[in-house]
Order: sequence, then structure tokens, then C-alpha cells
Amino acid sequence: MSKIVHPYAHRLIMLRDWKSRWFADPKKYVIYLKGDVLIREWLEKKLRGMYISTIEIERSRKATRFMIKTSRPGLIIGRNGEGAAKLKEEILKKMDYLKLGRPEDFKLEIIEVNNPEADAAIVAYMIAEGLEKRLPYRRVIKTIIEKVMQARGVEGARIVLGGRLGGADIARTEELKRGSIPLQSFRADIDFKRERATLSYGTIGIKVWIYRGKIFAEKNTKKGEPLENKAKSD
Repeated sequence: MSKIVHPYAHRLIMLRDWKSRWFADPKKYVIYLKGDVLIREWLEKKLRGMYISTIEIERSRKATRFMIKTSRPGLIIGRNGEGAAKLKEEILKKMDYLKLGRPEDFKLEIIEVNNPEADAAIVAYMIAEGLEKRLPYRRVIKTIIEKVMQARGVEGARIVLGGRLGGADIARTEELKRGSIPLQSFRADIDFKRERATLSYGTIGIKVWIYRGKIFAEKNTKKGEPLENKAKSD
């Protein structure tokens, strides 16, 4: 029987890195892991509407760093950095509430995504935003998938909607695909995201796949040296 594997987890270590990166005492491992999951879910809910791509967390013995990647950093930073300072204080309060302890050195970094049409998380939110504005779902996905295919480095895209589309009594799915999506190729750089659009007649599920070419390992000129990973957009 076939098995469905998350495209991100399927390529961990090879093409992707963990979204939480730290080493901890075995006694605190469960607390840190639970805290990271809850803080990330809380931030995604709080920052919904600000075009968030990913939230990464790095910990060391004394320092903790949160990296929020977004296509519109000005919405989070605010005027004169007031929004970022307020968000930093709220994250520290959330860590106190979860009994994670305040780190000696805490950094909050807002990183801009230069190519948002090639990011599955941002594209999924754009679809959800269009559906929540009561725009026709077919027009929304056709317009957005055309923008995605015009983005730099994108070779394929797939969008699937599921639920009471258009307010119909019976739920169904609608799919639109352009280009190629080689899900079984480990070297394929595929970005994936799930999103929800909450409407008055129910919730619409959204799935987005974006294929951004293959990443290969190239040999160095000298023999015996390790392989180096280099991104290619074939």
C-alpha cells in the first residue's frame, strides 16, 4: 500500500534542516520540545495575516533566537520598531507561562522573504485570504497558480482545495496543477504547506505544493574531499 509522507520531513537532513535546533539535557527535552510546539502554534495564530513563511527557533546554553520569515516585515516591526519590541516581550511572557525560563540573551529576528510567490506557506495564506473575502474559488486558485509559475525558479505547482466549495451542501475537492511535482525524488526541492480558510458555512482545507528544481551534490576538484551541496535551478 502507498504511504503519504510530508514532503518537508521526507527531505530532512538531505535538503532541509530542523525548524527547532538545540541540544538539551534529557530531563528537559520534553519540556523544550513541548514549549517550541506551543510557542510556534501561538505565534502562527497571533501573526496570521502578516504573510508568515516559517518560524525557526535556535537555543544554546545561554542564548535563544527566534527567526520569523515573512514577505512583509514592516507589518511585524511596526513604526520605529515598536511592534517587534512588543512581540519580543510577549514571547518572553509566553516562555514564563510555559515554565521554560527566560534566557540570558534573547534575540528576535525578522527576515524578509524575497520571492514570496515561490513560498508555499505565503501562497497558501493568499488563497485563504481570497476565499475568506468570498471571491470565486476557481478564479482565486487560477490567478494565484499563474503568479506562482511566473516566479523565479519555480518549475511546478499544485493546489488542492477541500470542503464545501462555493457553499455547496456536499463537500468535494478541487485540484489545479501546472508543471511537474516529482514527490518521490529526494533531490527535488518541494515546498509544502497546509492552511485553512474559515467561512460562515464551514472550513475549507488548502494544500499547496511548489517545485523549485533539483539540488545536487557536486564533487570538488581534489580527490578525497567531501561532497558539497549546491543549489541548482535546472
